[in-house]
Amino acid sequence: MEAARVERRLAAILAADVAGYSRLMERDEAGTLARLKAHRRELVDPLVAGHRGRVVKLMGDGALVEFASAVDAVECAAAIQEGMAGREAGVPEAERVRFRIGINLGDVIREADGDLYGDGVNVAARLEQLAEPGGIVVSGTAFDHLRGGLGRAFASLGEQTLKNIERPVRAYRMVLGGGGAPPERPALPLPDRPSLAVLPFENLSGDAEQGYFADGTVEDIIAGLSRIKWLFVVARNSSFTYKGKTMDVKRVGRELGVRYLLQGSLRKSGDRVRISTQMIEAETGGHLWVERYDRPLDDIFALQDEITLAVVGAIEPSLRRVEVERVKRMRPDSLDAYDLVLRSQPDVYSGMPERVTEALVLLERALALDPAYALAHAFAAMCHHCLFLRAGLREENLAASMRHAQAAIVHGQDDALALTFAGFSIGMDGHDHAAAFAAFEAALAVSPSSAVTYILGSVVLAWAGEAERAIEWGERAMRLSPFDLWAFAAFHSLTLGHFHRGRYEEAANAAHKAVQSNPGHSISHMLLAAPLAKLGRLEEAKAAAARVLELQPAFRYSRQFSGVDCAPALAASLSEALRVTGLPE
Repeated sequence: MEAARVERRLAAILAADVAGYSRLMERDEAGTLARLKAHRRELVDPLVAGHRGRVVKLMGDGALVEFASAVDAVECAAAIQEGMAGREAGVPEAERVRFRIGINLGDVIREADGDLYGDGVNVAARLEQLAEPGGIVVSGTAFDHLRGGLGRAFASLGEQTLKNIERPVRAYRMVLGGGGAPPERPALPLPDRPSLAVLPFENLSGDAEQGYFADGTVEDIIAGLSRIKWLFVVARNSSFTYKGKTMDVKRVGRELGVRYLLQGSLRKSGDRVRISTQMIEAETGGHLWVERYDRPLDDIFALQDEITLAVVGAIEPSLRRVEVERVKRMRPDSLDAYDLVLRSQPDVYSGMPERVTEALVLLERALALDPAYALAHAFAAMCHHCLFLRAGLREENLAASMRHAQAAIVHGQDDALALTFAGFSIGMDGHDHAAAFAAFEAALAVSPSSAVTYILGSVVLAWAGEAERAIEWGERAMRLSPFDLWAFAAFHSLTLGHFHRGRYEEAANAAHKAVQSNPGHSISHMLLAAPLAKLGRLEEAKAAAARVLELQPAFRYSRQFSGVDCAPALAASLSEALRVTGLPE
């Protein structure tokens, strides 16, 4: 049978919903419905008809409308929002009916009953979720067809990553109320280190009290980020000049002289609060990091602290990744000490001898330029730690690890990352756990959200046989920064902790995650082989053991245990498991 033909066409789609609909209905169901029906009958329907639109369907608190022209769709939307503002002006702020509207120009599929489907509809619906109450967001395709003929101002939102839409979508927010953008201020030069501004979060709750909570959260995030030594953070007084304004992110970046911007919004619903955050590269408008926090509103101050720690903890490794990629694009002969240290980072973090040897070449160049560079010393300590542990337990590597670690502590009292790596080398190579945890505690005093401090501290605890504390620190690190570059090490700690307590299934699950996080690290595969052997899954254990020797042919597990001063009971249990896998002792 011949397949039924599908009717496709290009259309401007307007998607709208009522902001805070559930809250309004909970307060006054009958009154809200009556007001909403009156708005539709007296304002919305006549405007849609007057702009040659067709209501495709109504969905309780929302509507989908089709137009043949992007101009008609946007003009209609603006008239609806301005009309609604006037009709609801006498209603208390928390009880106002306000629409959010998204508009897209795209390809749609028309069904026989008149309903519409397809990407053009989906994008409009997702853009509507970006709009503030009483606001309008249009896609780049719709914006391009307006040709400036509306005489209205639009602010670029850059490229947005929309749920279930694979490609990024350009978006623009219409400036309503007759207000245009303020005059542009002179551009400021970028600092010589990564720079970031945290813009005021939008309060989407319709509850003025939540605005104070949003502002307080932003202030705490700024304070937390300001403690990261290598990051330049714009002060609150400068970033809050943009509160309540619709601005082009590229312009804000130029005016504040920053490479990165953190934006966010807050929405309260019942006894829960949702905060959405996104980090943007100001020059391109591209999204680098997006996260959402949905929490019960039991203790507003505890919640504020939790979100601050989570945001700061996730931003630091995210920014480091971006900075490393930026430096990779620079000519090697133009690199200063900071750039050399950044370029060395992926090899330092690999934890494998061949790569850390390459990193040391860059770090020696950096230290020749700046002998007091704490992070360069800390990275060098980590490289020599790797060479000591995985390349023969040579005394010269042990001595170099300790020398650079001590220099990192001397020069890095205000650098959490330098203190953390120094403490790790002292604990793992020098076997001085008291000194190691003094460094870790100093790092957390500088930056309480430093996930890598908890990660590497958990590793020291795990090899020392402190299973439960190692698990506690590892899990806390993963809550702070679930996609951290050092996540594999946290999973090492969880594996060792569960293995030491005889929880072999949990140990194997954690080891699988370590392998996924860093498949080129030999210890991840060794730690997978041990619990698999205990579980009787011998073929899988032998395969993991074989992978260890592929990555590190000279591996001997007795050297590993000796090098890290493994707790005797843990070493005995691991040795018993690994003996049957084919790994040489």
